[in-house]
This record gives sequence, structure tokens and C-alpha cells, in this order.
Amino acid sequence: MADKFAIITGASTGIGFELATLAAKDGYDILVVANEALIQSAAADFKQFGTEVAAVEADLSTIEGVDALLAATNGRKVDVLCANAGHGLGHGFLDQNVDDWRNVIDTNITGTLYLLQKVMPAMVARNDGKVLVTGSVAGYIPGAFQAVYNGSKAFIDSFTEALRNEIKDADGVTLTTLMPGPVDTEFFDRADMNDTSVGTDPNKRDPADVAKDGWDALMSGKASVFSGFMTKVQGVLANVIPGSVLAEQHRKMAEPGSAKD
Repeated sequence: MADKFAIITGASTGIGFELATLAAKDGYDILVVANEALIQSAAADFKQFGTEVAAVEADLSTIEGVDALLAATNGRKVDVLCANAGHGLGHGFLDQNVDDWRNVIDTNITGTLYLLQKVMPAMVARNDGKVLVTGSVAGYIPGAFQAVYNGSKAFIDSFTEALRNEIKDADGVTLTTLMPGPVDTEFFDRADMNDTSVGTDPNKRDPADVAKDGWDALMSGKASVFSGFMTKVQGVLANVIPGSVLAEQHRKMAEPGSAKD
């Protein structure tokens, strides 16, 4: 057993998989979770680095799913939490199924907040711990044809900034917000966005690079990090460009059928 322990959510693929890989490489015992059976094969891959690996298949859009994850810690002290689980939803909001958009909100917001509220008090009490939350530059942009996802990330980006201030007296606890742009993962397939310009863009960032940006920022205690130069530019410009213009720009990327021939 290692002397340090990390939880990584949404670890079956993409950024979460790469974060778990980095944690195991850095000598952390890890507990990984996702809402699909693929998490078990991912866990087998993480074991190559010699630390203990436990995996839980759970739906983190529910309180019960988060509780199942927490129960799997067996009371062990959590040194690092990477709250990465989340997903998107394409198409126009008025055409979306209620269950679908609620699941996005419950996964990206409700489950994430509940997990933070259960794990972080112990960190604050002992004044030691590191937390990484995956937000997005999308939270800075009104997301036409991806409105619920972008709105959920706007909440997360804002919430983590506020929570950072609330716990500032616990200077041994750090809360880092990772804000990537488009990443080459299963996200766009799962969000039914394969016929969009952003979904077919060949220049999406490698999830390993995004995870490394997040992990390095987490380990150094940074408040937040935009992953990639162009993503940082987007974040800066979003503060000066009118929302109506940003929404129109996003429409060109995310509207169904906008994929270039």
C-alpha cells in the first residue's frame, strides 16, 4: 500500500483515464470510477505502475452512485481528488429529452458538488489535500446547440472560484479548476455531435496533454489552468466579446450538420 491515495472520476476513457495514469505513475494508490463496465479494463491498465488500484462502476449523477464510490474508500484518507466525471449533449435545447438534459446537470453539477462536499471537509480539517475539478472554457461561452453543457460548466467554473475563496484560510488545501477546450475523446460521439464542425475538427487536443496540464497545475497548487494556448486565448476573449457574438460563433461549431465536407 502506498502512503498516498487518489480518487479519479470519469476514469474509463479520455482525460480521466490519463489523470488516473498520471496518479498511478506518481505512486498513488487509486480508486477509479465511471458509469460503464469499461472502468474494469481501465483499472487493469493502471495496475502496471505497481500501486493499488480499485475500480467502481457507479452512476455519479445520483447521490447513491457517489455514496457507492465513497464507500469503496473504506474510510481511507483521500489525498487527491480529481472530480472529472461529466458529459455533454448536443442539438437544440427545445428538442432535447428532459431525462437527457437532467442527466447532464446531475452528473456535471449535482454529483460533483456532492462529492466535493463529502471529501473536502476532512481535507480542510487536517489542512492538507489537493482537488482538481474539470471545468471548461465552454463555461465562458454561451453554447448555442450545446446550451445545457456549457451552462453546467459555467456553473462549475464559477462555483470552484467561490469555493476556493471560502476555504482560503486552509492554505494546505488547494482546489484547481482545469479548463480545456475541445479534446479528442468520446465526448462528441456520446453527445451526438459527430455531424458538427467541432465534433469533426481534426485539431482537438490530445487528452494526455490536457491531463498533464491539469495534473501539473494540481500538484503545484494553481487555482486554475486553461489547457492549451488557443484555449487560454478563448477564455480571455470571452470576457470582452458580447455574449450574442459568442453564441453565434458557437452555433457555427455546434449546430447539427455544420461539419465541413
